[in-house]
Amino acid sequence: MIRHHHERWDGKGYPDGLKGEATPLAARIVAVIDAYDAMRSKRLYNPERGKRESLEEIKRCAGTHFDPRIAEVFLRHADEFEQLGRTLERVTARWK
Repeated sequence: MIRHHHERWDGKGYPDGLKGEATPLAARIVAVIDAYDAMRSKRLYNPERGKRESLEEIKRCAGTHFDPRIAEVFLRHADEFEQLGRTLERVTARWK
């Protein structure tokens, strides 16, 4: 799953250039989640984007970068994923 989460639906990803369903399902799911998290987080190489902009990017890249069915489900449940992320942040903050 981790090895292939940078593969792309159109086959232009890495490390193996897998296309479509040749990429393991779990890796296709992680690809969408990881990309959304990267867009929503402040990074050295990328400023934090807003929710709307990030969702539009997922939508724009469905069918090229992302499995269109996975992107569709993610977009439909984005509010729930945001809430889950906030809950996980609160829980893990207690561990520090």
